[in-house]
Amino acid sequence: MTAAPSRRIAEVDAVRGLALCGILAVNVVGMSGMPLGSGVTAALYETALHQRFFPVFSFLFGVGSALFLRSAARHTDHPGALLLARLGFLIFIGLAHRTLQPREVLLSYAVVGIVVLLPFSLLPRRAALGAGAVLTGAGLVAFHGGSALIPGLFLLGLAAARYGLADDLERRPRRTAAAFGTSALLALAADGAQLLTGARPGDSWLPAAAGLLTGAAYVTGLLLLLRTRAAPPLLAVLVPLGRAALTNYLTATVLIVIALRVVPLDDAPHHDRVLVLSVAILAVQTAFCRWWLARFRYGPAEWVWRCLTWWKPLPNAIGSAGRTSG
Repeated sequence: MTAAPSRRIAEVDAVRGLALCGILAVNVVGMSGMPLGSGVTAALYETALHQRFFPVFSFLFGVGSALFLRSAARHTDHPGALLLARLGFLIFIGLAHRTLQPREVLLSYAVVGIVVLLPFSLLPRRAALGAGAVLTGAGLVAFHGGSALIPGLFLLGLAAARYGLADDLERRPRRTAAAFGTSALLALAADGAQLLTGARPGDSWLPAAAGLLTGAAYVTGLLLLLRTRAAPPLLAVLVPLGRAALTNYLTATVLIVIALRVVPLDDAPHHDRVLVLSVAILAVQTAFCRWWLARFRYGPAEWVWRCLTWWKPLPNAIGSAGRTSG
């Protein structure tokens, strides 16, 4: 039996799980071709979901890469080579996934990871922080967000992990509360401005900035909730989703494709069906992940990815010997 994950790592998994929940609903809309229509529901989609969770997922990829390097360094003298292998195999996973989901992000993550994240992992953390801030700003102003935010958010996540941000927030809950209050107020202002101006993602920097601020409010808000009585049910759902993030991201696409063959959504705005389909997929994935992770250390896709990274089959069943970390 493996030791229970630390509270800090569990919180990272919970945030990753939350990001997956939001991304799933957005992917249902995008893959179905459903028109959004107008009204309150469409406005809520644009300000609460669209481009609000993608930045969180990208930031966490940088965090996860830093944690991977730290863990791999305990088992090899060349952790950077392992990260290169990890990202290299992600290219093929992304290419395969793109046959079903043309807008998927794994291929972009792999390429940007090799070109930007890997070189900066060899530099001091302040270099990653500075470059991350500059690239994120450039992605906002010059390219109006979207995939242009990936390089900067990767580096900000890398720097955050190296500066021990998660530990700092855990020791100083008032800072988390202050960060939530500030980001929530700014997000409300930015989301309101987006609605008033009618700006759409890609049109200007405003929707992208609103997405970053809203994502920050979601993350800090969740971290605060995880220090209340709401923590056990939230962790029970979000941590398994986050621990098997790759598995869930890939299988969600398959489940969406199957569901859309039965219930097409492209003829009119069907916001209720999007909600039902998203909740149903998340329920299935949560139940599966809780069952699987009670027996295995890593999700199915995560285990395959790890074996490819290390160029050898690795034990996965809980209680098996010869565990390789990283």
